Amino acid sequence: MRKPFTIIRRSAYSNAIAFACNILLVFITYTLCRVEFVMENWGMFADSLFRNTWSDLIVGSLTFDTSAILYTNMLYALMMLFPIIYKENDSWQRACKWVFMISTSLCVIVNLADSVYFQYTGRRTTMSVFSEFSNENNMMSVMGTELARHWYLVIFAALLITALHKLYVKTEGRLTLSGKNGKLTYHVTNTVIFIVYVLLTICGIRGGATTDVRPITISNANQYVNRPAEAAVILNTPFSMIRTIGKKTFTDPAYFSREELDSIYSPEHHPTTPGLTKERRNVVVLIVESFGREYIGKYNERLENGKYKGYTPFIDSLYNHCVSFDYTFCNGRKSIDGMPSILSGIPMFMEPFFLTSASLNEVSGLAGELKNAGYHSAFFHGADNGSMGFQAFARATGFDEYLGRVEYDEDKRFGGENDFDGTWAIWDEPFLQFYATKMSEMKEPFVTAVFTASSHHPFVVPEKYKDIYKDVDDNVIHKCIRYTDNALRRFFETSSKQDWFRNTLFVITSDHTNLTDHDEYKTDLGQFGAPILLYDPSGTLNPGRRHCIAQQIDIMPTVLSYLGYSKPYVAFGKDLLTTKDEDTWAVNYNNGIYQYVKGHYLLQFDGEKTKAMYDIDNDWMLTKNIKGKTKEQAQMERELKAIIQSYMERMIEDRLTVKQQ
Repeated sequence: MRKPFTIIRRSAYSNAIAFACNILLVFITYTLCRVEFVMENWGMFADSLFRNTWSDLIVGSLTFDTSAILYTNMLYALMMLFPIIYKENDSWQRACKWVFMISTSLCVIVNLADSVYFQYTGRRTTMSVFSEFSNENNMMSVMGTELARHWYLVIFAALLITALHKLYVKTEGRLTLSGKNGKLTYHVTNTVIFIVYVLLTICGIRGGATTDVRPITISNANQYVNRPAEAAVILNTPFSMIRTIGKKTFTDPAYFSREELDSIYSPEHHPTTPGLTKERRNVVVLIVESFGREYIGKYNERLENGKYKGYTPFIDSLYNHCVSFDYTFCNGRKSIDGMPSILSGIPMFMEPFFLTSASLNEVSGLAGELKNAGYHSAFFHGADNGSMGFQAFARATGFDEYLGRVEYDEDKRFGGENDFDGTWAIWDEPFLQFYATKMSEMKEPFVTAVFTASSHHPFVVPEKYKDIYKDVDDNVIHKCIRYTDNALRRFFETSSKQDWFRNTLFVITSDHTNLTDHDEYKTDLGQFGAPILLYDPSGTLNPGRRHCIAQQIDIMPTVLSYLGYSKPYVAFGKDLLTTKDEDTWAVNYNNGIYQYVKGHYLLQFDGEKTKAMYDIDNDWMLTKNIKGKTKEQAQMERELKAIIQSYMERMIEDRLTVKQQ
């Protein structure tokens, strides 16, 4: 008589039941990580998150969690559900558990880590983060600092991972399948389960089951919330990273024909000036790390009922001698967004320009254009040479020299073991002295830019200043801002004694904003608030505050206009010196939403339709969406579409310079 075929299982459904229970554990884990994310960033969401509909928040979160969980558990699902009898043993099940634990633990870690990193970027981390920091050799130090500072997240992660290990459901027991019908039943049952799971996985990853549903992307999170910043709550980091693997950054939306597009907007500038001014003035651009507009007292006369003083006494003293603007914005939220915006007039749309294929296009910039006029150029950054990709971009845009930590250490007049901050770069105070000294050795006219580093995570100041700034409040960046402001004071003291000083235009801005205390700077627009100041010691530019809008991508065309530059070039911003106040505007990209500011209004657009419209003069906190209620909306939509299309087309077609006939 034939012996029955036996396997160690209770039923043909046991693997599927255990798998479903364990996937439910993952959903619970993602939910707990989301709660922690909101708590860690409560200041950003406290006033607005719960104005959203609860059902939208829940459905949206489940939609993106489902997609991420199905993506990251594909191997685990295949091992548990594929209909072969050979997997029905204890060794195989132990392997399944390890696959489950490794994939889910990694998701826990990146979700919790991103709850901290979000404070600096304003969006969920994508795959570009690996390119962004590929040249850094100090990431272990940075991560170690954050682990120490956020020790409670380490404990929370350990508890979650331990709970997953303890609560994991195993398939146990002995099952006897007698004869050929038993094996057939097993195969048929598990094949049906597997096919159903595959179909559900396709629907879950796509974000829906209907034929008109496209696979969901990061920008789809905006349909569940009122503010772009809140899209980060709906999203999770594994999804954001997976959906940006090999993603095509640039797609031509084809809103208009080429002829119509150019009639609405073109980034090509064709100056009508006769040529450079006789003085051939120098240009010095100071890109100050994280030096947000919020920290400068002169920009915030109304904060705290007029009692707010800020943390920049030197910049406040210089402010009245500068050309300033009512509304000033950065065009991105990362350091690698700032350099292209400021020095080449290229905003950040979709992904940082450095990290896209378009970075290999022919691209010009302030240094490259002025090289045509006989200017010498140099870019300064106190970090290791090659850090953040700045050296490559500086060379690509026409800078003659790059002076970094290597050149600083080689200069016998400077250097010393205490000049390096231990993490990123040379401290701002000594490096800015090096900067001023090196410019004094250059032949005029010159154009230079410096990117400072000290007002950056991990937010420390040199030992000798720790007691001097002990009166500063608990916000960790404020001591750094005070230190950097003093470094700028010393830089201008040294520069003012040099022969080139009065023949120089100084531009002062920041790469992006950083940690905030005031609700006014936590809005979708406020988090892009960056200073833009033009200081002309010669008095050619009349100081004063203009009632208009300025952005980083305006700096290059404005400086070239000031110099009387006459050759055509490409920059996506405008010349602030010749543009009427009412025609100034600003644009930025925020979690899948394009923001366009012009006149009295902010337009938020997802690439297909307007999501919101706000009267920023009377509703800076963006509490009342007036979409469809203003006559300006249609024209602003049209202009923004033209900017987006022109940007995408020129990136795709390599048209970031004006081809000479």
